[in-house]
Amino acid sequence: MKMKISVLVLSLLLFAGRWYRVGLAYDSPAFLAHKEKLRVSTGMIIPLADGSVNLTMWTTSSSVCQNVAYQYERTGTPGHYTYFSTRHNRTKDITVVESNYTEYALVLKNKKFDREYTQVALYGRSQKVKHDVLQKFKSFAASRGFPRESIVMPHLTENCQPSVQGNGHGRQQT
Repeated sequence: MKMKISVLVLSLLLFAGRWYRVGLAYDSPAFLAHKEKLRVSTGMIIPLADGSVNLTMWTTSSSVCQNVAYQYERTGTPGHYTYFSTRHNRTKDITVVESNYTEYALVLKNKKFDREYTQVALYGRSQKVKHDVLQKFKSFAASRGFPRESIVMPHLTENCQPSVQGNGHGRQQT
């Protein structure tokens, strides 16, 4: 049985700042082949005056630090955003399901290709989160139908944050 999502009223000022993606569940068949290569990613949330959000994510891939910038457009539902993926040439949905702002955030992402794909992510204010937060993430992902092998805690990584900022149009490498 799937858990009903109650969307929190998101306070963007409290949500702003640095976050680390420390957990990931994804239902794409290609995900399982690459899950051992995943590293903790770093993100920076900057709220905009209209209620939208800029997000820059940094990740290490093949020992190279890369970043990508997104602009999440606010919708009529608190905590729910859409953004256009230039990589996939389509609009995707992002929902902040739960956050205490100081330790963790659970985020749900949906996208449609040949079928609908779902991703659940756990973000923490540090690269390590408390055991009960990890359990909450795993339970939420399982309630959404993710099998245990699709729920991953990426490996810790050095803080990958390039000195060159992304321009919002793709990846920047340093």
